[in-house]
Parts: sequence; C-alpha cells; structure tokens
Amino acid sequence: MAMKRLGLLIVLVAVALATTTIAQAKVVKNQKRIIVAYVCSWTNERLPDPFLMTHINYAFGHVNDSFDGVRIQNEPFLHRVVALKRQNPKLKIMLSIGGWTSGNFSEMAADEKKRKKFARDCARIVKQYNLDGIDIDWEYPTSSEAGISSSPDDTDNFTLLMRDIRKAIGKRKLLTAATIADALYVDFPACIKYMDFVNIMAYDVANPPKHHTTLYRSPLSGRITVEEAVDAHLKAGVPAEKLTLGMPLYGRGDHSNKVLDMYVKTRNTDGRYFERWDDVGKVPYLVDETDTLVWAFDNIESYEAKCRLIKEKGLLGGMYWECTEDNDQLDGMRTIHRMLMTDPEEDKR
Repeated sequence: MAMKRLGLLIVLVAVALATTTIAQAKVVKNQKRIIVAYVCSWTNERLPDPFLMTHINYAFGHVNDSFDGVRIQNEPFLHRVVALKRQNPKLKIMLSIGGWTSGNFSEMAADEKKRKKFARDCARIVKQYNLDGIDIDWEYPTSSEAGISSSPDDTDNFTLLMRDIRKAIGKRKLLTAATIADALYVDFPACIKYMDFVNIMAYDVANPPKHHTTLYRSPLSGRITVEEAVDAHLKAGVPAEKLTLGMPLYGRGDHSNKVLDMYVKTRNTDGRYFERWDDVGKVPYLVDETDTLVWAFDNIESYEAKCRLIKEKGLLGGMYWECTEDNDQLDGMRTIHRMLMTDPEEDKR
C-alpha cells in the first residue's frame, strides 16, 4: 500500500511540474512583446512605417542649461512623429532625453529643487505634445566617458530622478531608460520599481577589427556580447519582462570610407571588400584584402538570431537605433517585426 501511495505521489508531482512548465511556456509564448524604434530629430528624410514598431523614442531632448528643464531638438519634427498616431492609434511615442555627449544630468539630479522642477517639465512636455512617456538616456551616471560632467553620487541621484519623474508623470505614462550593455552605473534594485522597462544598448562595444555586437562570444567579439549583456542586466536585478534588447540598424567602422559607410543600404563592396559570416558570434562582417574585419554590421540572419534570443530569455521585446539607417527594403525593421510580432514558426511550436 505504501509503495502504491509513493507511486501515486510521484505521478502527481510529475503532473504538477509538467503543468507548471507548460504554463510558464505559454506565458513566454503569449507575452505581448514590444518593439522600440528610435527616430532622430535630425533625420527629416523619412518617417517610419508606424506599423513596424509598437513604441517610438524621439531623440533627443536635453537637460537645459539651467539644469531644471528640458530642451527639445527640432520640435516641428516631433509634431510630425506624434502625428503617426493617426495612422496607428496603438503606437506609443516617448521623448528620449540625453544621448552621447548630452550633459547637465549630474548637476540637475544632484539638486533636489532642480531635479523636481525637471521632472515637472517632463510632465508638461508629455501633456503638451500628447506623448506616452519619457525615456532617459543618461550616458552615463558617475562616468565622464562621453565628455560630460559626473559625480560619484550620480547613481543614487539617478534613482531619485526616476522616482521624481514617475511621481510627476503619473502611473499611466511610461518611464524607461537606455543602459550600457554591461549594466553598469545604475542601481537597478533601487530604481526598477519606478520604470516600465529598460532598453539595453547591446552595441558599440568595440571597433574594427572587433565586431561591436556579436550575439555569442567568438574571437571577433568586443568587450561584451549581446547574450552577456542580457545576462548582466538579469543579474543586476532587471526582470526579463522589463528588458528590451537593442540592435543596430547601422554598420560600424570607418565612416569616412563611403563604400563601407553605405554598405548596409547598397550592399556594394566596390570589389575591394568581402563579406564573411561569424558562425560562432552569429553576425556578418566585411574584410579587406588582408582578411581583416573592417566593417561590422547585421543582416537578416543575425537579426533573426538575436530575436530568437529575446524569445528564449523571455524578454519584453526588441529595440533598435535608428530607423533611417535601415536599407530601402527595410530588411532590419521588417525582420525584427516578423520575428517578434508575427513569426508563424512560433505559433506552430
């Protein structure tokens, strides 16, 4: 009798575990993913297809010179971007404040009065421009790498900034941040409760002859891979369902070389360069006559691989910089949308 009970208990435990596993799988599969697209104020050449993304981060706003408000680049273009909601009412549009070399964060965040006034100005802008939230792109708290001022107190003050912006804009508006691939400079356990999600800038971690955004560790990888960047954020305390993986639509290398600089859009090597595939890192690249990597970029196959990682890790979605860097066929944007939002292969599993 005891053996029968033990056998029955084992069966019940196995069924429970199987049910839990199936339930978890359904959560990951049915999770409503998002795609965040950066649209830059200086790129008036074309507006994006508003159905290829769920969110737009308009780049950029900046901390003003009095450290207590927001200055917006090219406001007329922001109005045009917001007007995309007429085509896709479900589209969320946010103002991204900051960017590389964009300073005044440290001074603003360190002063309580200025910080709260800045937060109130964020709320004013959200209301005035009919925005859905604010994205903070401070590169980076406690670091002067981008040529901006910094302080050892920046990390703590970043948390206070997130708290004050959240209080100012309310619970119904979005508050996000762009973060370095290594998940440094931010105290995520302290501030993630104020944030809706975090955009990992999993690119620009190296220059040729290294690739700047390999998916997995290979001899061509820079200081950190895409997979390592995701794991770093998870380890730092960001839940998977609050993470989007950033992918570049552009190439990285010598931008003064017009053949290389235009390769993503033209696929023309002028007979001087040769395309290779890193089967370990899961990315393409160009080499010169010495077989040295001179241009790092992504293609349909590498975007597909990165999107599969998003699904495997159960992340909220993907992000990319920036819309006009894609080719005329929109290979990058369409691939990311297909893989994350409409992939028929996933429905078969």
